Amino acid sequence: MRHSRFWELMAEEFGEGYARSLANNQHLTALGGRTAQQALDAGEAPRAVWAALTAQMDVPVERRHGREVPPPRS
Repeated sequence: MRHSRFWELMAEEFGEGYARSLANNQHLTALGGRTAQQALDAGEAPRAVWAALTAQMDVPVERRHGREVPPPRS
């Protein structure tokens, strides 16, 4: 996942304004207490940051790949 796709998904799921606030203020347990922005700045993969954020924010599994994209089959 590219950084641009990460930010697209953030805006799609949380709204443009709240997405930036969330990325800068929500500390993610799965990423050692860092915020999404701190993790990205430290070189963490956007996909890993997205996974940690959506899990912590209880985003339904069916929306974790975007609202228009069906989840992969298991």
